[in-house]
Amino acid sequence: MQLTDLLVESNIFANREVLSLHYTPKKLVGREKEINNIERAIAPALKGERGRNLFVYGKTGVGKTSCVKYVIEEVKNIPNTSARISYINCRIYNSRYRVLNKIVSDHLPTYAKRGYGASDLYEKLVSWIEEDNKIFVVILDEIDVIKDLDDLIYTLTRINSDIKAGGVTMVGISNKVSFKDSLDPRSLSSLYESEIVFSNYNANELFDIIKDRAKIGFKKNVVGDEILKFIAANATRNGGDARFSLKILSIAGELSEKDNLQNISLEKVQESIKLAEEDIVYEVISTLPEHQKLVLYAAALLTNSGGTYKKLTDGIDTYLFSGELYSRYKSISESIHKEPKGERWYRKYLFELELQGLIHTFESGKGIRGHTKLIKLLYPAQKVKDVIEKEVFGITAPKQQ
Repeated sequence: MQLTDLLVESNIFANREVLSLHYTPKKLVGREKEINNIERAIAPALKGERGRNLFVYGKTGVGKTSCVKYVIEEVKNIPNTSARISYINCRIYNSRYRVLNKIVSDHLPTYAKRGYGASDLYEKLVSWIEEDNKIFVVILDEIDVIKDLDDLIYTLTRINSDIKAGGVTMVGISNKVSFKDSLDPRSLSSLYESEIVFSNYNANELFDIIKDRAKIGFKKNVVGDEILKFIAANATRNGGDARFSLKILSIAGELSEKDNLQNISLEKVQESIKLAEEDIVYEVISTLPEHQKLVLYAAALLTNSGGTYKKLTDGIDTYLFSGELYSRYKSISESIHKEPKGERWYRKYLFELELQGLIHTFESGKGIRGHTKLIKLLYPAQKVKDVIEKEVFGITAPKQQ
């Protein structure tokens, strides 16, 4: 293929950007209630009052960041508000110093370039808020990855004690509902927060989302409703992830364009599902804490091998017993000289993995002696195993069977 071939007008796409995971649409389908709750939490700041801190939770791909960014755009259009906002991606700005420097850089760019320390940045931030009684709203996306989170929370909440007027409101976004469990009690007591938990999208909501994007992103008659419904149903079975739906749609468009087709076929969609699955599995697993990866790794090994003594299968899916999964997690941890966590933490890890859409858990019913939790891996075991071996073990993965 020549470069000039790539510059020819596409038969498939009208606006590729609309299908991007980073695009924020003008209308967010199925999230009116959540948007209203975010607006309600930020409203005091827009009136010049100190608001409650807000934490927004939910698995990847359920619209958390999109909804918060949508509200930020609304705020920008409000005249004469004393509120100032910083949106911070904590995967990039992952320490207290980097967050403070980013805030000052957003609002006092000349000062931020002078190489001051954290205490100087703090004093400058306090002075800036006090000079005209500003209310400052800081959005911390993926807040749980900040290395010294206790120090950051203490610093930001302390501003409200040190200033005479104005205030700081914190909005934290996280995939992990239990991340606060690791915070220092002093940090927790100072938060005074409310919470919003985003549920997974259902098939109808996913269909509406991708239909809305397809209408703008593709040329006329490129993709029909039946294809979109198939994509939505598949993404629903994989945890109700809008990003997964959009990734399938975008890849299917690229495959169709590459083959010089005029529309997207079911065959191209099925091909794109496999490619999108690999991307999503890698993205989600790469963000997990180490011990959650080890629990997931144990689930992949047991699903592949059938387990040492207990496994259920209905001919289609494999279900693992919680006790055996915990035992395998412990043996893997010990084999790489890591102290395995206790059963209380293990139960939290299962909860987090289910929230991420990686596993499904349910209580055993009749026909099984005793009362136990059953676990099903929601992604192909071999893919999960391969990703974790690369992520955690590199080329020296333990040869567990």
